[in-house]
Amino acid sequence: MCASVKYGSRGPALIPRMKTKHRIYYITLFSVVLLGLIATGMFQFWPHSIESSAEWSLDRRSVHDAPLVRIPMSSPIPERGDLSCRMHTCFDVYRCGYNPKNKIKVYIYPLQRFVDEVGVPISSTGLSREYNDLLSAISDSDFYTDDVTRACLFIPSTDVLNQNSLRIRETAQALAMLPRWDKGMNHLLFNMLPGGPPDYNTALDVPRDRALLAGGGFSTWTYRQGYDVSIPVYSPLSAEVDLPERQPGPRRYFILSSQTAIHREYRVELERLKEENGEALLLLDKCSNLSQGLASVRKRCYKGQVYDYPQILQESSFCVVLRGARLGQATLSDVLQAGCVPVIMADSYILPFSEVLDWKRASVVIPEEKLPEMYTILKSIPHRQVEEMQRQARWFWEAYFSSMKAIGMTTLQIINDRIYPYAARTYEEWNNPSVVKWSSVNSPLFLPLIPPRSPGFTAVVLTYDRIESLFRVITEISKVPSLAKLLVVWNNQNKSPPEESLWPKVTVPLKVVRTKENKLSNRFFPFDEIETEAVLAIDDDIIMLTSDELQFGYEVWREFPDRLVGYPGRLHLWDHEMGKWKYESEWTNEVSMVLTGAAFYHKYFNYLYTYKMPGDIKNWVDAHMNCEDIAMNFLVANITGKAPIKIFQHRHQCYPCFPFSSTLSASFFFLSRSECINKFASVFGTMPLKVVEHRADPVLYKDDFPEKLKSFPNIGSL
Repeated sequence: MCASVKYGSRGPALIPRMKTKHRIYYITLFSVVLLGLIATGMFQFWPHSIESSAEWSLDRRSVHDAPLVRIPMSSPIPERGDLSCRMHTCFDVYRCGYNPKNKIKVYIYPLQRFVDEVGVPISSTGLSREYNDLLSAISDSDFYTDDVTRACLFIPSTDVLNQNSLRIRETAQALAMLPRWDKGMNHLLFNMLPGGPPDYNTALDVPRDRALLAGGGFSTWTYRQGYDVSIPVYSPLSAEVDLPERQPGPRRYFILSSQTAIHREYRVELERLKEENGEALLLLDKCSNLSQGLASVRKRCYKGQVYDYPQILQESSFCVVLRGARLGQATLSDVLQAGCVPVIMADSYILPFSEVLDWKRASVVIPEEKLPEMYTILKSIPHRQVEEMQRQARWFWEAYFSSMKAIGMTTLQIINDRIYPYAARTYEEWNNPSVVKWSSVNSPLFLPLIPPRSPGFTAVVLTYDRIESLFRVITEISKVPSLAKLLVVWNNQNKSPPEESLWPKVTVPLKVVRTKENKLSNRFFPFDEIETEAVLAIDDDIIMLTSDELQFGYEVWREFPDRLVGYPGRLHLWDHEMGKWKYESEWTNEVSMVLTGAAFYHKYFNYLYTYKMPGDIKNWVDAHMNCEDIAMNFLVANITGKAPIKIFQHRHQCYPCFPFSSTLSASFFFLSRSECINKFASVFGTMPLKVVEHRADPVLYKDDFPEKLKSFPNIGSL
């Protein structure tokens, strides 16, 4: 700037002495330089950030084009790693914050090439194809964000999958140079091949401060439970060899061993088992008569006979997976892909994703010292159980092992479940194949006894602005002996509820909850105010139900607490002409749904409806302002595999049940309800509703008996 001032002060004295052509030349040159400086300044100081705007994609940026970063020898080195780290001590969950989708946001650092002071790279291989696939999958997922300020989790673009290719000290220094490192807080590293000769540590040797480690060979000594994530060692054969799924059942061999670099003591013991059991056990090794290369990797031999690998794995019921120099073995992935039950013998090994996967359903884990007894142990497993394990093994591979994308997404989902535990996947979601989820249902409540009568039920009344009918409903419900609390869900954001002095006087607590949006799903929200197990969902215009009828409904629910127990019944039918489902409200001998305008259910289903409803059903209901009752019937039937319980046919007609002023509006209503049923069946992948031909009536309901001797005298009749 000083130079410019001097030039400016001398300029007027010099320019008049210049010739015209020289003056034009210098003015033009000065203008070009000035425009260049202005453009450069705008680019430099325009409000943007490399961190927040650079999307991670190798399609847009070549590894060779990545900026070169030199690491000074004096750069700080992170600490070795804190074995005491847990999510509540070394992870800042507040950075994740609240978001409606309950999903963490992951930021990937832009690609950089780190070298030391003399220009030697920190890695001998650079960016591997596997790590490229992993980062690309994350960048294409819902977890990814390119805004560093929104990120909950940070992933370096430095590839540490294989420790053998790394310079330990320089790699640690490169990590510490990351702008958001902060002692590794909220950073995630992926490593599949830890340690090196001679000891082969079971965790990455690169000092990493507090960073989480997704590791492929953890032992119980190095695994930080609830913090690190144990991942599989990816097998390249997963992408190169297509093994079609084979139906479970008996196979040619009972036990097969295909590993080529196992300890000599183990091989001697396997050979002894082979001698004892003959053709039931196939013991393979590498082929000595084949030249080294890709062909030899896909071959195994036994006494000169050559077998294709991994295809041969499909010919055995059980496949041995022994520890090698490292605990984690890519063989495990190959075995699962083949649908062969892995027999894992690697003491202290933390199985991949064992935080959420039930390995007892897909494998047999045997202590190494029990290797001589392996054949006897496996023979004791029933054939049907073996078939189920074969099926489960194949599904584990398809869902969690088959690609770097599957491994990466599973890792992030596990971390996501820790941060948002109320929206976490259930055991069934992690461990049940999709075909099993809908066909093998069970009661989610596990109630061994009838729920006690003393707690009673909470009546949840959904209302908008029908004050008169609302007060009539409250007055009638308050007469029910088992009522414990009244909860009014005020769904009108443009109008305040009536003053407290205007509400009916009741003997139980009455609470008004104001919602932020007018959504039908608000009636099924798991409010903290609901302290009883039983919930009565009732509309503000169901004024015809008597206290006896409501009390009887509650008594029925106590005997069937995992069911929907309600009054108005409905039916779904298959329309053969249209080739789809339709909604039916005519009085028939069958029922498959009860309307939740007046129905009892367990409060657990509020949680499922709000946080576990499949697909976009909940949002679809709120957008169309219809069919929340049908959605709840689908949910309960799908979870329990049971039909609802319908209470006696009521003698009154409720005007909200027939709110039509014309045949046209009635037709539109039934068409929209039929559309709901078909939409929900498509999302669930099946039709979970069950049709029944029975209902619940009091014992003396129709008997010619004095009313005063009946437990529920004031109930409807046919």
